This record gives sequence, C-alpha cells and structure tokens, in this order.
Amino acid sequence: MSSTLARRIKNFRNHFKIRSFRSALSSLEAAPQFALLGILAGLCTGLVILAFRWVVERTLILILPNGPESFEQLALADRFLLPTAGAITLALIFRLLKPSDRQLGVTHVLERLQRHQGYIAFRSLVIQFFAGALALVTGQTGGREGPAIHLGAATSSLLGQTLKLPNNSMRILIGCGTAAAIGSSFNTPIAGVIFSMEVIVMEYTIAGFMPVILAAVTGTLIVQQVFGDQPVFQVPGIGMESYWDLPWVFLEGIIIAVLAAGLIRVMLISHALGPKPIIFRFMLAGLVTASLGLAVPQVLGIGYDTVGEALQGHLPITILMIIATAKLISTGVNLGLGMPIGLIGPTLVIGAVAGGSFWQLAATFSDTVSDPGFYVILGMGAMMGAALQAPLAALMALVELTRNPDIVIPAMACIVIAHITAANGFGLKSIFHTQATMLGQDLSRNPMSLALSRASVESVMSRQFVTTSALITIDEAKSLLDQLPTWILIKERDYERLLSAADLNRALLDPERDPELERIDLSDIPGERKNIGKVTWQATLDEAFDIIARDNVEALYVVRVPAPLVEHPVGIILPSDIERFYKS
Repeated sequence: MSSTLARRIKNFRNHFKIRSFRSALSSLEAAPQFALLGILAGLCTGLVILAFRWVVERTLILILPNGPESFEQLALADRFLLPTAGAITLALIFRLLKPSDRQLGVTHVLERLQRHQGYIAFRSLVIQFFAGALALVTGQTGGREGPAIHLGAATSSLLGQTLKLPNNSMRILIGCGTAAAIGSSFNTPIAGVIFSMEVIVMEYTIAGFMPVILAAVTGTLIVQQVFGDQPVFQVPGIGMESYWDLPWVFLEGIIIAVLAAGLIRVMLISHALGPKPIIFRFMLAGLVTASLGLAVPQVLGIGYDTVGEALQGHLPITILMIIATAKLISTGVNLGLGMPIGLIGPTLVIGAVAGGSFWQLAATFSDTVSDPGFYVILGMGAMMGAALQAPLAALMALVELTRNPDIVIPAMACIVIAHITAANGFGLKSIFHTQATMLGQDLSRNPMSLALSRASVESVMSRQFVTTSALITIDEAKSLLDQLPTWILIKERDYERLLSAADLNRALLDPERDPELERIDLSDIPGERKNIGKVTWQATLDEAFDIIARDNVEALYVVRVPAPLVEHPVGIILPSDIERFYKS
C-alpha cells in the first residue's frame, strides 16, 4: 500500500518537473498544469497591476487638491496646462520610439495574440506602464483598464516566454492576464473572466476556463490587500420598481447604441483627419482635452467621481448632457489620435451620465420610473456592451458592481437592445476591432485556425523515427531498423527527406540486391521520399499547418533548440496528424 502511494506521489511530482510540465501543456488534457499556470499568471499580474494603480493614485493624490479624482477643483489655468503638458511629454517620448513600440493597449494585445502567438516584449510592458501612468496622472481622457489589460497580458506572456512554454498555452496565459487585470481593476473577477473569453480569447472552452478563473481570483485578491474589496462604484440599492419601466429600458438601450456609434465615428474621423506625425497627433489630442476641460472639468481623468454623482441623482440634466457630449468627443479624439489610454472607463462614464440624463427625461413623462441609479447602471452596461460588442461581460460587470441579482432582467434587456441596435442598426464591430482595422490590422481568425491553436505539435507528433545521413552501410541500415522506427529522417546539409522504414526494409530484403554491396544510398532506393520542413516543438498545430501550406512540404520534423545553432529532432508530424486532431 505504501509503495503504491509513494509511486503515485512520485508520478504527481514528475508532472511538475519543467520538462514534463512543458510537454503536458502541449495538449488540452493538462488540468493540474494549467491550474498552476493560472495561479502564477494571476499572482504576477496582480503584483504588476498593484504597482500600476499605486503609482497612478499616489501621484494623483500629490498633484490634485482633494484626492485622486478631483480634477474639477484645479485652478482654471492648471486644468489647461496639466493635460497639455502631459500630451507634449508623451509626444516627445513616443517620437523617440520605433513605430512598432508605439502600439499599446487592448488592440495591440489582440494583434500579438492573433499574429504572433501571444508573444509580447518586455519593453512593450515598460512603455505601457509609464505611458499609461503619465496619461492618467495628467488628466488625459481615458481609463486605467486598457493599460491594465496590456500589462496583465504582457506579464503573463513574459511568464510563458521565461518558462519556454509551448505556444498553445500562450493563448490561455494571455486570457489569464486579461482576466486578472480586469478583476483587480474593478474588483469584478467574474466579469474579468467573461471579458477575457469574450473579447480577447474569443472562445469558450473548459480547458481555458479553469486557469482563467484562478488567475482572476488570484489577481483580484492580491490587489484587494492594498486597495480593499469594495467595488469601484458605491452603488445604492436599486431595482426595477415595476414592469412599466421596461419600455423606458428598451428606449434607453437604443439611445445608448446611438452614443456608441457616435463614439466610434468620432474616433474614425479623428484618425482620418488628424496630422500624421506622432508629435502633432498627441499635441492635438492634449489640446482638445485641455480645451474641453476648461469648460467641462469632468472630462479630465477617468471620471469615476462623476459616475458616483450621477448614481445619486445629484446632477441636473443640462450638466449631464454636456458631460456626456464632451466626454464622448474627447474620448473619441484621444483614441483616434493614438493616445495610450483605456476606453472601458470612458464608456462607463458616458453610459452613466447618459443614463442619468435619460432618467430625468423619462421622469418628466411618467411618475412610475425607478430611481436614477437604476438607469445610470443600465446606461453603463449598455454602453460597454454596445461599444465593445461584449454583452455578457457587460452584464456580469453590472451584477458584480451592484451585487444585486434583481438588476439582471432589465440589464439583459437594455444591453441586448443596445448590442443589436449597434451591431445591426449601425453595422458596428467591436471598438477594438475597429481600431485594428483603422491601423491596417486584420484580427479575423477562422474556426479551423482557432481549433488548431489549442494544441502544440508535440501533442500529436510521432516519436517513432530515426535520423541518418543518406549514404550508410548495410549494417547501419539494419541497426536503424532494429530500433523499430516508423520513419527515417534523412538529414544532410542540402538534402532533407522523410522515408518510410518499410521502404528501407523492403530494399534490404530485395532478392535482386547485390549481396557484395556494402553501402546503401537512401536517396536512391525504391520508395517515396517526402519533402520535409522544420518546426519548433513550441509551435501550435496551426503554425505547423501554415508552414506545410507555405513551403509546399509533405511533412515536418519537430526540433528542440537547447542552445543557439543546436537542433535536436524530436518528432515527425504529417498533415494527416493535424487532420486527425481537427476531426477529433
């Protein structure tokens, strides 16, 4: 009994040796390994987000008169100079960067995930950290969630790169970092999970859910140790008082969809008409924000204090409508001109003040409408769902922010109406995908490509092969066959082919073979020799499929690279192996 237990413990420990750990992650059947990976990703992301929030909030406390959200209390001149100086500083910094290093935010994460297997450079993390912090502390219109998602994804990507994990696990790691970033930014881990799967990973799988959940929980708990466990917004007790609210809820969804379309239109126009040099683009964005900030100081910074006032119904309708318009214009211009800011926060603010305005309009026509906070919350969710085309993430965010299940039915109605109106009425795509198209990037992936990205070549490759040169002795040929291979990899400087071991066996048994012959040329014996290419062991099946199609080869040999210029073939993969995986 004790020996059996010891053997099981030994086998379990072997699962977590780094070589076995990497190999196990090549398939989707590695639940313990992916769980550990999710916890590690959440821990690392939580620490990075904690540092980012601490830098931003401490700096704002130092430069603002009454807390990190009190841009409204700045002197008139300071309201203009702070965002202008910040934009000029960012422009000078970005002018020194290579164009590839200027791509930041959620769109950059999506592009790296779809086109570069989720590999994000350390310098990208550093640039986003300081550029995002500088933008936020100087009052640029934007949120911290966009930079946080980039930081979380980059941190998790670097974890995978450091551990030299297979590329299929990088996709899950990016999802883990995103979920942990959203969860720790809003204290909404469930919304973080759904946002990650709906917007970033863009698929729901059981194998992907577990590590992403663990990452969101871990990251959120880390940040809660410093910033507490209260939601970002203090939401009063709200709910739908009667079903007579439903027509107003539907109408609010339509109006919010119009605002989402307006936000994206302003972004596209700003990008198209703005100056091309990065220094002038940033300066123009800063001037627009500063000018609007003179008249409407609520546009400066994230604006969550404005959401709090709207929830309490303290702002008159004129002020709410002015704030919504100014925030929409400044956010759209900043996004279109490429400022390194997030857009989730502004969508919540725009939705909140628009919802507050809508409540006051509805209250003039009906005495049965619910409290203002009800319509403010619905506006936030509808705007997030419509602009991001992420209705489920928006719904879960509202549930976690309000901690009130009674909001679910009206929230579902409002968010779905806004989503359908935006997508079908205005033809909107996700604002992130619109940004990518604006920058000339194509983020589309077909279902086959997504499916093949879930597994590494190591999960399906054949290890039953031997490697040899083309010209060998008869004894060497027999020795090769004694190893019972399926394939023989003929590998020389200018000649690489794959030969079936059965063909070599037939050649040795051929009665017409000259018995005096001491050598055999594997490039000349009867049999089919397949053109063969090369792929690293970390590659996904999707990468392998692309190499086969691009190089017009009939097979691939899989290599490990333990040192520069040193390659060790470790497996053989055929198109039929990839097809078999896809059909399974």
